[in-house]
Amino acid sequence: PQGIGSPSVYHAVIVIFLEFFAWGLLTAPTLVVLHETFPKHTFLMNGLIQGVKGLLSFLSAPLIGALSDVWGRKSFLLLTVFFTCAPIPLMKISPWWYFAVISVSGVFAVTFSVVFAYVADITQEHERSMAYGLVSATFAASLVTSPAIGAYLGRAYGDSLVVVLATAIALLDICFILVAVPESLPEKMRPASWGAPISWEQADPFASLKKVGQDSIVLLICITVFLSYLPEAGQYSSFFLYLRQIMGFSSESVAAFIAVLGILSIIAQTIVLSLLMRSIGNKNTILLGLGFQILQLAWYGFGSEPWMMWAAGAVAAMSSITFPAVSALVSRTADADQQGVVQGMITGIRGLCNGLGPALYGFIFYIFHVELNELPMPESSSGGSVVAQYHLQQNSIIPGPPFLFGACSVLLALLVALFIPEHTNLNVRSSNWKKHCGSHGHPHSPQAPGEAKEPLLQDTNV
Repeated sequence: PQGIGSPSVYHAVIVIFLEFFAWGLLTAPTLVVLHETFPKHTFLMNGLIQGVKGLLSFLSAPLIGALSDVWGRKSFLLLTVFFTCAPIPLMKISPWWYFAVISVSGVFAVTFSVVFAYVADITQEHERSMAYGLVSATFAASLVTSPAIGAYLGRAYGDSLVVVLATAIALLDICFILVAVPESLPEKMRPASWGAPISWEQADPFASLKKVGQDSIVLLICITVFLSYLPEAGQYSSFFLYLRQIMGFSSESVAAFIAVLGILSIIAQTIVLSLLMRSIGNKNTILLGLGFQILQLAWYGFGSEPWMMWAAGAVAAMSSITFPAVSALVSRTADADQQGVVQGMITGIRGLCNGLGPALYGFIFYIFHVELNELPMPESSSGGSVVAQYHLQQNSIIPGPPFLFGACSVLLALLVALFIPEHTNLNVRSSNWKKHCGSHGHPHSPQAPGEAKEPLLQDTNV
């Protein structure tokens, strides 16, 4: 087979690192270009762009996963990385085309789905927890380092150099897949015919959501995930723009904020989460994470000074324990033959939130008239930082209305989570699902729609 050596997790790690390192470099330039391209209704347009991208990813992920079971992983790794990185050079060529292509690229922006399927092909079930953890840690590491590097290079040499460097890294990633990455799915594991094996039920992104109401416990978990992840998805899409343009953070400060938040989140999701799970139990860990998320979003919503954003960011790192704790609860309480069904439901809910959250946040910013009052001030010729001053309306009691809405949503999630029993057996009527999944695919291929989006949900040993 083409490639260097045997298929390994390290091939997948390098693909993920290069792709997200390239995009991380563009964190600061993207915020500036976004405001210059849409000087009015910046937050609304950002929400629409990210919302369209998220919805397209949600709709296409199951189909691309099903097709990769037939045609192999390598070709779809190449396809997803190419189209995900295609907008990068357009940033300096045509900003309008840049944002248009970002929206449309959501159809193929599912590299994680293919990467996790790649890892599943080459690992045994007891090895996947460590393998997925390595891939996730690589993703976090790329975003911890690259925004700071991009901000420094942009300040010292201009944004054009950053765009050229990001384009070069994306091309390197594509060349690495072409030359070095071997195919993980052997020919003997693929169906004999290309036409017959694709089940449109398998490619239906709403298939898992249709089963949500079949069990009361599953319904409670899914409502909790929806209400807590909807504001989180919206926050990720607009928060760094909010820091840069409304709170007056410099590019370096935004990069430092991302780095600190990433490091604290890694610590929270490993050491702190393990201690909490052993000491206070699974359900209480979920409730604690939701409590931290409420505090964090309320602080973001009412905060009007930069130090408040830094303090709330530390709380945000603690709130990141919620979803791993939910994943562990599902894995512990669901029967072995129902793991894929329940996990597919939860990741389907999160995929839907990735589309709805950004659009919702952008719309709330718009209806509350939270807009930019002036352009960023130029930096001094001596190279020193001149902090741009932004003036919110003097009578504005809530500087960030969407964050306060998010806090109310998570409060509802907390109330729903109170009714989730600590120990139970989930019973989902999944005979058709299992029959359908068992007839197409192979033992190591995750089959539930969206299941490959989150590493914790694919390992039944969490």
